[in-house]
Amino acid sequence: MTTNAFEELRWRGLVYDHTDGAADALIHDKIIVYNGFDPTADSLHIGNLVPMMQLARLQRYGHTPIAIAGGGTGMIGDPSGRSSERNLLTPDEIAANLGGIQQELAMILDFEVKSNSAKIINNGDWLYSIKMMDFLRDVGKHFTVNYMTAKDSVKSRIDRENGISFTEFSYMLLQAYDFLHLFDQEGCRMQTGGSDQWGNITAGVELIRKLRGEKAYGLVFPLITKADGSKFGKTAGGSVWLSAAKTSPYRFYQFWLNTDDADVVNYLRYFTWRTPAGVAELETALLERPHLREAQRALAQDVTRMIHGETAVTKAEKAAAVLFGGDLDGLDANDIRDIFADVPSSEVAKAEFDGEGMAMVDLLALTGVEQSKGAAKRALQGGGVYLNNQRISDQEQRVTLAHAIEGQFMVLRKGKKQYHLVQVLA
Repeated sequence: MTTNAFEELRWRGLVYDHTDGAADALIHDKIIVYNGFDPTADSLHIGNLVPMMQLARLQRYGHTPIAIAGGGTGMIGDPSGRSSERNLLTPDEIAANLGGIQQELAMILDFEVKSNSAKIINNGDWLYSIKMMDFLRDVGKHFTVNYMTAKDSVKSRIDRENGISFTEFSYMLLQAYDFLHLFDQEGCRMQTGGSDQWGNITAGVELIRKLRGEKAYGLVFPLITKADGSKFGKTAGGSVWLSAAKTSPYRFYQFWLNTDDADVVNYLRYFTWRTPAGVAELETALLERPHLREAQRALAQDVTRMIHGETAVTKAEKAAAVLFGGDLDGLDANDIRDIFADVPSSEVAKAEFDGEGMAMVDLLALTGVEQSKGAAKRALQGGGVYLNNQRISDQEQRVTLAHAIEGQFMVLRKGKKQYHLVQVLA
């Protein structure tokens, strides 16, 4: 077991860089730490789990976490890691997004513990009311343009054809002011973030030193990538979100279950609470029994349980078993749509299943599961056809709306793995 917060983060591979004194503060003191989250959508995505989990780890070692929901800075847009300017959001859009983000932060951080309870604060509470003249005089004069343009987040944009707007150029000063405000009002002494935030974080450390003559600290985590160098958290369907409405628990579970062998041990360190001994045990299993994918299953279970709860894990595993012939009992139409989103599908009018319904041989031929009615009859006779994962061998079988899950879907299967989804149209 690790004995302090810094050792914990370092063992997990999550210390990319830190300012002088940051390690000692985490080892010997109990400090207040903050991390910012941009409200660019109404949900956080799995990339945000890195700072969320680390705030939670620090809290377990006695430090006090503050999550800043960037209602103020979100109106400006952070240029870090961006090749072009973000679309500016309206106050109403930001307010709507903050609602979803705050609920998700509460999944990870402990707001009930008495000694070091977590806080969520909206930086719009102070940034909206600050006067421009005061800001330029009290904050802007402490930063030279040379200092700001030397930062990677700004320098990389200046070198591009479209450059950087003054709006985004000012983002560093606003984030530095956030740190100063939290230092004054909350006693916050450390800011964390991804490595692309290093310039913004050190600007805040400098501002506190210049204006208050005090020591503050910064610590940044590595930006997570896959072993092949591609971006973490992206699929063919886009980002993987924490919101069940944007990424279903089944899809969420499947993302983690499909982790490459080369990445899974690191992800167990980054995204779960497993101890060094627990991770080592799964690493051994990966080396000795890679075909069982025990490490991937543990990762998928842990992260899905943390975000969506135990019931979601059970349901996701049941859904995954469906693809290997498991029964469909207890799954609803949304589950079926998710599970079979990538298999061939057909649309059949509801009227086709009225009364006595449609003959199974006709349905197999209509959907192209079999090339002809004759072939469908032979397949039924051979016992290789399934409806909703139930074997159908009767050549006279008829299919009615009673077979449709929530009146919307039927699942055909030929052999062990050849699936076809039938959507019933009203």
